[in-house]
Amino acid sequence: MPSNKSVSDAPITQFMNCRILKEQELQSEDLWVREGTILNPEKLFFDEKGYADTQIDCQGSIIAPGFIDVQINGGYGIDFSLATDDVKGGVTLVAKKILAHGVTSFCPTLVTSPPHIYHKVLPGISVQNGGAEGAGVLGVHLEGPFISREKKGAHPEQCLRSFQAGGFQDLLDTYGSLDNVALVTLAPELPRGQEVIRELARRGVTVSLGHSVSDLSQAEEAVQQGATFITHLFNAMLPFHHRDPGIVGLLTSDQLPPGRSVYYGMIADGIHTNPAALRIAHRAHPTGLVLVTDAIPAMGLPPGKHTLGQQVIEIQGLNAYVAGTKTLCGSIATMDMCVRHFLQASGCTVEAALEAASLHPAQLLGVSDRKGTLHYGSDADFVFLDDSLNVRATYIAGEQVWKK
Repeated sequence: MPSNKSVSDAPITQFMNCRILKEQELQSEDLWVREGTILNPEKLFFDEKGYADTQIDCQGSIIAPGFIDVQINGGYGIDFSLATDDVKGGVTLVAKKILAHGVTSFCPTLVTSPPHIYHKVLPGISVQNGGAEGAGVLGVHLEGPFISREKKGAHPEQCLRSFQAGGFQDLLDTYGSLDNVALVTLAPELPRGQEVIRELARRGVTVSLGHSVSDLSQAEEAVQQGATFITHLFNAMLPFHHRDPGIVGLLTSDQLPPGRSVYYGMIADGIHTNPAALRIAHRAHPTGLVLVTDAIPAMGLPPGKHTLGQQVIEIQGLNAYVAGTKTLCGSIATMDMCVRHFLQASGCTVEAALEAASLHPAQLLGVSDRKGTLHYGSDADFVFLDDSLNVRATYIAGEQVWKK
């Protein structure tokens, strides 16, 4: 038997009898993994004269890149916007539970809160790799409090803030720190909002437009300043109007910087967005669609009253409302549910549905060199699915972390 250790002593695993998502199509080929990374089999065979130490029969499964959820407020009774004594433990519990839904990386999301909440919670959430203990954390998503009063949705009005006093310094004073922050949702029409967007982008923070009454020209200027995302398209923004389509118009705008892609989140839970609106968005800009759960602490819990940040919420069937109102406040959907619903509602291909939950969020966050794909050299984070896109197993760094 030829040497298998010309590059590394680490064992090599060959996943066989599978269809892997590569180059926008499902391809019948094997997947090779060593030291948590996807290998190029040609280099393995011809340069190293290597072979597999372990072979795994995938029994015809689809293998797709692990799902990435960039907007998740909590779940299973854990609220990321609560300043508990064990913030890290709460994040870890959710990270462990969402493995069953194919999520291998996520952005814990904090809704609009008072400054003391951010100062207490943010130091407890660190960027970290995933593993058997749970999905990896790619950074925190801060949704608010710099948003429009008219489109606050379920965000508490008494906690909303502006940039009028000190511009970017107001943002720093509110959050305390931007360490481990990946994404900030704000309303670009706020006074001094554009300069704040520019500074956030300069610091490498992804900026999203949301909870906003912005017109199209303000939204286009925000993209020119560095914004690249739209938070839950259609929800908590001005409705599309043919004379001024507002933020929605970014999907087909011709005023964006050359080479700049705008991505947009969709809560494909069958409640937040009518299937026709979902189809319109996807057909207008298919490569920008990012599936998000916008899941709240009640995900995985029975109906009744729960909390989300400073608000009491009530679960009625599949709907989550601010208690005593019909204002939606996030979803109780899981990512695999969203993928299946998006596939059915949009009429897109299986490949497109899977990439909306993996490749596109990775591109949005600038990590597609290692996440969201099964390209050679990428992290071996992937999910086994049956033909109905039910999750059968989840792998992080080539190791099985959940199995049905």
